[in-house]
Amino acid sequence: MSKHGKKYVEASEKVDRNKLYSLDEAVKLVKETSVTKFDSTVEVAIKLNIDAKKSDQNLRGSFVLPNGTGKTKRILVIAKGDAATKAREAGATYVGDKDMLDKIANEAWFDFDVIVATPDMMPELGKIGKVLGPKGLMPNPKTGTVTTDVVKAINDINKGMIAYKTDSFGNIHAIIGKVSFDEAALKENLNYVVTTVAKAKPASVKGVFINNITIASTMGPGIRLDKNTFDI
Repeated sequence: MSKHGKKYVEASEKVDRNKLYSLDEAVKLVKETSVTKFDSTVEVAIKLNIDAKKSDQNLRGSFVLPNGTGKTKRILVIAKGDAATKAREAGATYVGDKDMLDKIANEAWFDFDVIVATPDMMPELGKIGKVLGPKGLMPNPKTGTVTTDVVKAINDINKGMIAYKTDSFGNIHAIIGKVSFDEAALKENLNYVVTTVAKAKPASVKGVFINNITIASTMGPGIRLDKNTFDI
């Protein structure tokens, strides 16, 4: 088992593992406990009270953070004709159709972060689903990445659209910004993510829906939040 570095140890000493922090306290602390030399990403992990084996209890969707993510995403649009033209005009990083899919399949090309596709291109995308799926790159209507309105999808992604889904343990992980964000921006983003997830509670889930909420910066210690600090 590898040991944590000196900076992590010092940072973790600032966090009381037995305490549930308020929104204000947690955001202030996540900035103080950043251990990287670069501008760390801040993420939230939300543990849900669901049975991940039941499809009707799993969540999948997307939302646009009020203050963005602080990250620029490389967008590949798979479309033809007018949709492709509009995608180029909207600033997509790459635009193409079967040529791009062949490049992915034959050259293991993955110089992009997200794929947006028009519905008519999904049969072609399905042929390389085994390649894209494991990397989390397969477009999906639920996350707004399969659409006839490619311009809106591109704009939403550039504004800070986050695609999310529950993992096999019933957790949702999402970026809420960068350590360089001011506290107000991080708090607004975090509150938006938590309340949006809370509103997506499946009808088949009874009782408590959100078990716990934790935030952390890249390679920084986890900070547990008091759920009562949110209006959920």
